[in-house]
Amino acid sequence: MLLATKFLKPALAPRSITRPRLLERLAGGHAARIATVIAPAGYGKTTLINQWCASTDTERKVAWFAVDSYDNDPRRFWQYFIGALGQEILPPQELNQRLAELDERNLDAIITAIINAIAELPGNYALVLDDYHSVENPVVHRQVGYLVDYLPPHFMLLMTSRTEPPLPLARWRVRGWLREVHASDLAFSEEECAQFFGDYMAMSLSAESIHQLWRKTEGWAAAMQLAALSGPHGSATSQQDIIRYGGHQKHVSDYVLTEILDQQPEDVREFLLTTACCHRLSPALCNVLLGTDDSASRLEALVKANLFIIPLDTSGYWYRYHDLFREALCARSCRTDPAGHAQLLQKASQWFLEHDHFHEAISHLIELEDWDWLAQVLEQHGNNLIHEGYHLNVVNWLDALPQGYADDRPRLLMIRVWGLFFANKLDLIEPLLERLEALLGDQAQGASNGYSQDANPPDDHALDLHSEIALVHSYLARMRSDLDSATDLTRDVLRDIDHTDIPLKSVTYYGIGLDSFARGDLVSARQALSSAIEHGKREKRHSTVLSSGGLMAWILFYQGEMELALETCSTVRSWVDSFHTDTSQPQMISCWQNSSMTQIYRERNDLELARTYLNPLLEHVTQGTEPGQHIVIQYVRAHLDFSQNEYESAIAALEDAENVLARKGDAILFEPPSLEALRVRCLLGLGELDKARAWADKVNPERYRNPINREQVSITVARVRVATGEPERAIAVLNPLRLATEKGEHIKHLIELLAVYATALAALGRADDAATMLERGLKLAARDGFTRLLYEEGPALAKIYRSVEPTGLNPGWVRQLDELLLEQSSPQISVKQPATAPAESDLLEPLSQRELEVLALIHEGLSNKVIAQKLDVAPTTVKAHIRNLYGKLGTSSRTEALAKARGLGLLQ
Repeated sequence: MLLATKFLKPALAPRSITRPRLLERLAGGHAARIATVIAPAGYGKTTLINQWCASTDTERKVAWFAVDSYDNDPRRFWQYFIGALGQEILPPQELNQRLAELDERNLDAIITAIINAIAELPGNYALVLDDYHSVENPVVHRQVGYLVDYLPPHFMLLMTSRTEPPLPLARWRVRGWLREVHASDLAFSEEECAQFFGDYMAMSLSAESIHQLWRKTEGWAAAMQLAALSGPHGSATSQQDIIRYGGHQKHVSDYVLTEILDQQPEDVREFLLTTACCHRLSPALCNVLLGTDDSASRLEALVKANLFIIPLDTSGYWYRYHDLFREALCARSCRTDPAGHAQLLQKASQWFLEHDHFHEAISHLIELEDWDWLAQVLEQHGNNLIHEGYHLNVVNWLDALPQGYADDRPRLLMIRVWGLFFANKLDLIEPLLERLEALLGDQAQGASNGYSQDANPPDDHALDLHSEIALVHSYLARMRSDLDSATDLTRDVLRDIDHTDIPLKSVTYYGIGLDSFARGDLVSARQALSSAIEHGKREKRHSTVLSSGGLMAWILFYQGEMELALETCSTVRSWVDSFHTDTSQPQMISCWQNSSMTQIYRERNDLELARTYLNPLLEHVTQGTEPGQHIVIQYVRAHLDFSQNEYESAIAALEDAENVLARKGDAILFEPPSLEALRVRCLLGLGELDKARAWADKVNPERYRNPINREQVSITVARVRVATGEPERAIAVLNPLRLATEKGEHIKHLIELLAVYATALAALGRADDAATMLERGLKLAARDGFTRLLYEEGPALAKIYRSVEPTGLNPGWVRQLDELLLEQSSPQISVKQPATAPAESDLLEPLSQRELEVLALIHEGLSNKVIAQKLDVAPTTVKAHIRNLYGKLGTSSRTEALAKARGLGLLQ
């Protein structure tokens, strides 16, 4: 007698999360013969197949066979296989009789009989083999492979398994017979995680809580459900319960140990428990921990078995366990053999240190609470880690030391100073510097301060620390806008540095570069920053090289040398990345470099690419960054929004930057770009002429220290004068400014100045003079590809451009500028007019094919996000297409655009 429950599909929860993308993949096509869903325990394999059964067309009958370890016997396996068919598909009597007549050696005949019986049936059918990993008998695997090879096209086999079955999947994949779903596919997205807790578990969680749980569980459905059931009484009653218990609770640990670990062979359990102490694994490290030489093949076997292990590269060298899986294993290892677990951590720490993987080594030392060893590692490597961009990590590691442990260790105090400096916690630095100078003074006098001789640096290293202290004082002087003191201190360090062993020249030259930039001396700044990059590469100061290269690119941008700026960024980025090949560590990001790249590509009218360089910086704005960087990022963000006619968004970013400047201006090393100048350009774009005129009447450009900012303000004043019908006053502002921009080699501003000057001359009726002035600007702009700043002067400049013959200029650049200026259909800087719908003949530029596609999808009522998914583009790209649609149609909303498109016959 067969067990009837093995043929019952599990009850489908009415609120279970539907996975349309996966159901569509399982559906396959007419050629599909087998679908596999392979993932570790608790990933929702059975639920997905069950949903497929419920969603499949009514003409397809589906049978279910819940496989278990007893089905390793071939005869039993095929008895239940036939029994499953008998529930929904065909009468089993004849097949059962045939099976009873066959001995073990001739069971293949029953498979042929099954295939023939299915082939004679009308309609479409499917059979589910749930938990196929329970089968280990190679005879059964061979027979199932034979079955699939000869299945008729109207029958499909679906299989769930925790491991990849030893079936000829590669052959079926090539023939197009196979549909596959893996753990990475089954892992819930953050959106699906929110849907799971909201719809399935009926819990209201904040977006931040959802994000934390999603990152912790990595989309593992079972872990999410266990987190929801993790309260003290078997269910989480609040959001706090979820976060408190989620990922660490006994529920998850018990599930891992009983459902996964205890089901493994003894040698696999030993390997897992021994290596789980490490966040990352390599064959060499595992060999050290286990005292063996076969870890490479062991790790490959774990991957094949889907035992919650994730390859981190394509070479098979680095792996990691799923965090919750690893934590459960570590908990058992600590509980059963705490001394052995500590020895494993010590071995791992030593191995990571020997191979220069300091992050992992330090995390193990903190877990061991070996403070002396940790202090030695930080004293030896902390400075380099800070300058490689890991200052926040170093501060956190120092905080892990017992309170007061580092107070009498000068080197650790200096490392903390640098870490806090780069973390922008400047208010904490002065007391540390005072204590450090007192310690060094006592040491020089031979006084005893109660610390061990081992804790003090040797006397011949005291000068190193004094030089570092002087360098920090110079940066603090910059923050107080005391540039003279800052320069004197920096040059003192530069003079004394040849007598010290610690490499500081790169940081010192970077400080000189900042001083020169603050004064607007771009030539001297470039020289100093070039030295900072050169010495930084020798000293392997990654963050200094990246920041110096980024600031250099920013300066080159204003000097009109965009090609050299791009080359500088590319060279510096490649050099830094050559040392950061570990994908598990965050990529170093430079505010200056990404901001420069954003500005360059914005100026070259590649707004989408510009946005990709800006996006990584926005996280720093939300999570907190140094005030000067915060302002630069928001300025660049606003400038990009301005270029996309999103004036309100630009003003919001500028207001945020102005608030930071008002609160923390004293802590900024340099004078930020003129926020008010860009804000007024936005006001002009919005047609707010009265506000713009009021600003121009009262602003004093001379209050800016940096001549670049003075020029930005003055050019904007001239723009306002032209826009408000006062071109003579604009020329009065521009005449003296022209010589200053030429002398300072501020080519970008010189191009802008000439463009605004041309519009002022044209407003006075001096067309020939305006054309001559614009021609001078075009020659400068063509050299490195400036386009947006010309376009953004609006239709007035476009009209002048039509009268100019741009001979002797780069033809490609001229064509690009032609597209922008000659076909410019709406003013960018003018009084805002009410939107009016043009007749079809009035459209100066027809809609592109992609814009027509976007228009059709808008007509379907789809959101920007859905449109982006359908077109496989970024949401920002969709927004850009919609803005273009509005401009070409002369509308300002979706409703107006659709109405006008219908009137023009663009929509049915």
